[in-house]
Amino acid sequence: MDPKSPDDRPQAAAPQPQPLEWRFAQVFGERGAGEDVQEVDIISAIEFDKSGDHLATGDRGGRVVLFERTDARGNATRTELERQDYTVARHPEFRYKTEFQSHEPEFDYLKSLEIEEKINKIKWGQTANNALFILSTNDKTIKYWKVQDKKVKRISVMNLDTSQSSDNGTTSSSSRGLLPNGGCSEKLCANKDLSLPPGGCASLRLPVVTGQDINPVARCRRVYAHAHDYHINSISNNSDGETFISADDLRINLWNLEINSQSFNIVDVKPTNMEDLTEVITCAEFHPTHCNTLAYSSSKGAIRLIDLRQSALCDNHSKLFEEHESAGSKSFFTEIIASVSDIKFARDGRHILSRDYMTLKLWDLNMDSGPVATFQVHEHLRPKLCDLYENDSIFDKFECCLSGDGLRVATGSYSNLFRVFGCTPGNTEAITLEASRNPMRRQVANPTRPARTLTSLTRAVRRGGENAGADGNVNSNDFSTKLLHLAWHPTENSIACAAGNSLYMYYA
Repeated sequence: MDPKSPDDRPQAAAPQPQPLEWRFAQVFGERGAGEDVQEVDIISAIEFDKSGDHLATGDRGGRVVLFERTDARGNATRTELERQDYTVARHPEFRYKTEFQSHEPEFDYLKSLEIEEKINKIKWGQTANNALFILSTNDKTIKYWKVQDKKVKRISVMNLDTSQSSDNGTTSSSSRGLLPNGGCSEKLCANKDLSLPPGGCASLRLPVVTGQDINPVARCRRVYAHAHDYHINSISNNSDGETFISADDLRINLWNLEINSQSFNIVDVKPTNMEDLTEVITCAEFHPTHCNTLAYSSSKGAIRLIDLRQSALCDNHSKLFEEHESAGSKSFFTEIIASVSDIKFARDGRHILSRDYMTLKLWDLNMDSGPVATFQVHEHLRPKLCDLYENDSIFDKFECCLSGDGLRVATGSYSNLFRVFGCTPGNTEAITLEASRNPMRRQVANPTRPARTLTSLTRAVRRGGENAGADGNVNSNDFSTKLLHLAWHPTENSIACAAGNSLYMYYA
């Protein structure tokens, strides 16, 4: 009798990825002991480009700093190329490339409003002709930058030929009195007895190109201004390579990269009477592959998916993702901590990761009944919400990121800590790291498995809530140091994160 067909046999469970062991890679701008951090040097934005070979940071001083990878495959030696069939643990290394002043402080005289130079967001454009393209924005103005290597010729100094010398090593009379720029004094030229070369008063050394220096030069190609009444909180490039969006509290505008004189308002949540305002837009991002789809989050914890093909003004969403709290659990802080501070599409476009004050949530675009996974980040701070409200820490906007393979997510916390979670079904990985040269310094072994709660409605997985604090101590959080900004390399397990003015990089 023929055995069971392969389709009838029970399928083995997919093997779970092993927890990553994170190591320190590099740090840029590390401050010394007792060194004060200048406000303008604090990093306010981080972004890898699509290839992962370049990294950009923006700071509160309006500067954009670029780093480039030095251990890329194109720089590998022949021996390393021959070993590509084997797994080689390469240390990801970046080096400083260039920096430029993207924004300057301004003053809006019509509204009597100071506009900070702080960089809110950075987004990479498509590379063309070995040039890098970057969108950067502060509260009001978006700029489109082109960074390209320019060859600068090195020319030898044009001076006199001093090869004419007497036998005893002294300079001959024909070269005395000559000026350093190759000319000669009037007194010398007036001396008719000197034998000078025809056509000039002295022999000159012609300028010679001795080499070429390659220097990156940043040039602002477009300025997109006067389109937002409120502070810009996000920008996002479209996959079509031609358009991008910018969002403030009440509106989302669609721009063409080549046209800075006009934009199209595609989302407007401003009510007729501002007293009826109940929620604002907190973040917006284009789908990574579908140029007609974008998502935006709100201060009520909702994420709306819209389709640009439906209408010119996208008043109606195609899908709504939100998690409803039970009526008995609501408090004064419920809506504040539900506000979504950041959203990111997974690279495959199937999932959206969102960060609110307390949790990370992973959403499946095909299931809008609730998140497929919830990761507890600040659950140990729930008893301190009153104190956090008093010192405004409850309004901190933490960012989030996903790994390129979609297996893990990460976000920041206080005391310069950040957390990495495994997000595949059955994966219990939950690691706390510190932005320092020893990322595992405050790591403690967790003797119990992370708590999991499955509900029949959403099949949601909750993890990470068992940790009272980053190192097991509720009072361990330093609210003056916070890790708000971080980015995951698009193809490798490498994370860049900002702690004050320092950029730390880790790999696994």
